Amino acid sequence: MKKITWLLPLVVVTTCIYGQKKEDRKTLGNLQAHISYLSSDKLEGRSTGAPGERLAATYLSEQMQQIGLTPMGEDGFLQAFTVKETREPSADCQMTIGGNKLEAGRQFVPLPFSAGKTARGEAIPGVNEPDNIWLINVAELDTDNRKSMVAQYLQQTQIAEKAGATGVVFYNGKETAAEVMKWLDQRLKATGIPAVWVNADISKKLGADDADGFPIQMQIAFKNIQRNGTNVIGYINNKAPRTIVIGAHYDYHGWDATDKTEDNASGTAAMLEIARLLKNSRLHNNNYIIIAFSGKEQGLSGSSYFASHSKVDLSQVNYMINMDRIGTLSPGTALQIGGTGTSPGWSAIIQQAATKELPLVYDSSGISNSDHASFYKKNIPVLYFCKNTPASADKVNYDGTLHVLKLVYNIIDKTNNKDKLAFSSIQ
Repeated sequence: MKKITWLLPLVVVTTCIYGQKKEDRKTLGNLQAHISYLSSDKLEGRSTGAPGERLAATYLSEQMQQIGLTPMGEDGFLQAFTVKETREPSADCQMTIGGNKLEAGRQFVPLPFSAGKTARGEAIPGVNEPDNIWLINVAELDTDNRKSMVAQYLQQTQIAEKAGATGVVFYNGKETAAEVMKWLDQRLKATGIPAVWVNADISKKLGADDADGFPIQMQIAFKNIQRNGTNVIGYINNKAPRTIVIGAHYDYHGWDATDKTEDNASGTAAMLEIARLLKNSRLHNNNYIIIAFSGKEQGLSGSSYFASHSKVDLSQVNYMINMDRIGTLSPGTALQIGGTGTSPGWSAIIQQAATKELPLVYDSSGISNSDHASFYKKNIPVLYFCKNTPASADKVNYDGTLHVLKLVYNIIDKTNNKDKLAFSSIQ
């Protein structure tokens, strides 16, 4: 069980680089520019694999180049990875009811176990006969809460197939088309007949009191597709024996997310500024990998890919720092630091690095739904900085983000002359 303890910073630490208000103003200006761009409508939520993600990746690459980082991806700063392989209706997937063509993916969706075949018939609600397409009213089924709906649709299709049905149309289901489309990620053994789901508007027509026979034609066909994401990776090579990984995810959740939020523009912006400060610092006893992850909202796929395909031997990684949604700290609000139990050295280091501006709450666990977990699983000490409240760019607390950035820099400073941190496994 993870242990959470409220602590206030014990030691106020200042360094020469942070004693300069001019440097703070420059950092704040850069944070504002980064967050404003990454949160802009132009990027449409930075969904993994979408055009907005590619725009963000280009921006991050350009910023890393300006800082003077060395590219560490397979294509310059970019590291492409596969998020998942799935299917969707192909251009040949068609369906008509009463001569009216339906839109695949919106008005109808072929189910993941559907046969890739053609079927036609004169379907009649409530009258399901052999050698015809069956209409199955989902609202009238005796559903089993212990089974998923896709499993129950499969069972009903198998029953219909054994009874001689040439195809099945499910209507009055509670799902949305988007939910049913996600079912296509599942690789299920195909039945011998086509099976489709139709949306609420088509269901109303099929279930109308005056509904008669419906001439139905369906041609089911799928195409395989691959969802790709892109990590953006820079490197500061100090020719040191060990390396620190500093990361933040820049994608936002969902393929089609359009919400203008700072999740995680603030962490990504802070990561860039820390990279800039480290590039110009005298902290040369570690090398630094600076990595903006995509695919965080798709099961940490970007960080998992990097952890399995790193150009640096992970046994030489000292520790990993992850910043995720740090931009909404209000005065007096505590910053959560996760992963404090992943090394016996963390407690003393954090207390030495703490600043009076930031009250802290410690969480010992190295596992969560953010990208540091991919490194913890590789037996690497981690720290996770977060504030679990999203905000749009105009609500970001830039001073609070600066304080978090300073704390992270101070931690790196305090470990500069220390031996490689020991790893601790914590439940």
